[in-house]
Amino acid sequence: MLSGLPEYVIHMVEAQPEMTGKWEGPSWSKVAARDIDHYRPESSPHRPVTRFKLQYDRRGLYGIFKVKDRFVRCIHTDYQSDVFKDSCVEIFLQPKVGQGYFNFEFNCGGALLAYHILDPSRSNGKFRDYVVLSGETDSLIKRFHSTPVTVDPEHLKPMDWYLEFFIPFSVMENHVGPINREEAWRGNLFKCGDETSQPHWGAWSPVDELDFHRPANFGHLYFTS
Repeated sequence: MLSGLPEYVIHMVEAQPEMTGKWEGPSWSKVAARDIDHYRPESSPHRPVTRFKLQYDRRGLYGIFKVKDRFVRCIHTDYQSDVFKDSCVEIFLQPKVGQGYFNFEFNCGGALLAYHILDPSRSNGKFRDYVVLSGETDSLIKRFHSTPVTVDPEHLKPMDWYLEFFIPFSVMENHVGPINREEAWRGNLFKCGDETSQPHWGAWSPVDELDFHRPANFGHLYFTS
């Protein structure tokens, strides 16, 4: 690993993902899985077992999360609502050095929050420099969610849930210009639930404080054919 940070090699798809959440289905059975298991000490004792897989084609990036969870809650249904307060999974991507990064956050009901963040430092509780991705992005980013759109009251018993997504490369190119998959990207993936009864904050590449918006902690992503 470079600089002690984790690496993930993203292979080109062999079978087009069906977007039906089949973790071991034809599209995903051969794809390497990684764990989101670096939970911040501020988390409650509940630390869901969370895994992800990634692959790509010429159009964009596919991903799937599998979460063995409890205390599942989902009340935010609008695009750009505070999905991180629900049972939530996230992927942050930095395709170009020096041009910020993108955060794509999905609650278990499929609602999306998506920004292009150029300066993640805070001023009056807000990022110093960021762009809210347009409403068109909500329709361009495809996803499958295995839970209902809302889960309220909170589901207290153990359950597995899945979130599958497709992010067109064009969504990011609209902000940073043409992107090169021959160069390493940086990125991180997360599990959180800020306003569930058992809040938790987990990462693939560990963050050195309770803040996911730390590009220095992003792992390395490599695309290969």
